[in-house]
Amino acid sequence: MNKTRTLRILAVIVVLAVILIAALVMLPKDQKKTVVVYTSVDQVYSEPVFRDFENRTGITVLAVYDVEATKTTGLVNRLIAERNRPQADVFWSGEFGQTLLLKNESILAAYSSPSAADLPRQFRDTGDFWTGFGGRARVFIANTDKLTPDQYPHSLNDMIDSRYPGTTIGIAYPMFGTAATHAAALSSYLGREKARDFFASLSQRQVRVVDGNSVVRDLVADGQLAFGLTDTDDACGAVENGKHVVIIVPDQQPGGMGTLVIPNTVAMITGAPHPAEAKTFIDYLLDRNTEDALVSSGWIQIPSRDVPTTTACMNITGIKAMNISYQEVYTGIPATQKDLIGIFIR
Repeated sequence: MNKTRTLRILAVIVVLAVILIAALVMLPKDQKKTVVVYTSVDQVYSEPVFRDFENRTGITVLAVYDVEATKTTGLVNRLIAERNRPQADVFWSGEFGQTLLLKNESILAAYSSPSAADLPRQFRDTGDFWTGFGGRARVFIANTDKLTPDQYPHSLNDMIDSRYPGTTIGIAYPMFGTAATHAAALSSYLGREKARDFFASLSQRQVRVVDGNSVVRDLVADGQLAFGLTDTDDACGAVENGKHVVIIVPDQQPGGMGTLVIPNTVAMITGAPHPAEAKTFIDYLLDRNTEDALVSSGWIQIPSRDVPTTTACMNITGIKAMNISYQEVYTGIPATQKDLIGIFIR
């Protein structure tokens, strides 16, 4: 009799446990909504975005940041390693190269966000696997003690103009980082042979080639160079520190090729654990109000929408971007690097 009673009690416990588990599963999703975002964007800039998103939607952001030593590649390798059991919902990067790598590895899922409707076509992947928005641009930084306004460079072709001694001009090694991306963009826009000839001319003129965009900035800011090519974030650092420099966006004249804009990119992960929340976050991030906030914070210097924008270091109105395919630029980097190694490394 006791054994039968015990079995009945156990049966009741099992039934109650099943009911409890079912009740937990059926809890309103609004009570437990989360989205996992892997991002290479510096935490000082991305965290306020996450907090604002949480306040607006009630969705908790679980952010995974990159390690500075590995840059974006650490997160990319992690996403590839997790392809069979995805942990992330969204990838938000400060550039496009690694995002295109993930697309080629079939890590990204297609999603066409309604917030992207007013973005330029070149910032949207043809298959909707990623979307770009505001970011950095390649610009000249010029020393105002070395050059007067009528002497400022306004085109990349000024770098091979005899008016400027080659030794007074600086570039970062064009085989690495954004300088390599810019070189591949020139190869895509001008054609490989013309781009190779341009860089060969820079080498022949003994243009100063240094170990990074920040070094170009510092040499110009210190008056050791008259001007050089760098990124807007590096150039803005010099302006904000009160250096005697000016930022010039190249090739903006009528008929000019425009400058390379390196956008932020965002994408949804294939097999994302929280696909609905991922889409909500992507819609929020691509909204023009979020982009304006990132401009105000200093993360974005070049907005993707053609609207007047004032940053701490630049007064921007309708920057003309190079009309290139980011996919073509990414694909062309290895061949361009090979050409440049032959020119600059001997």
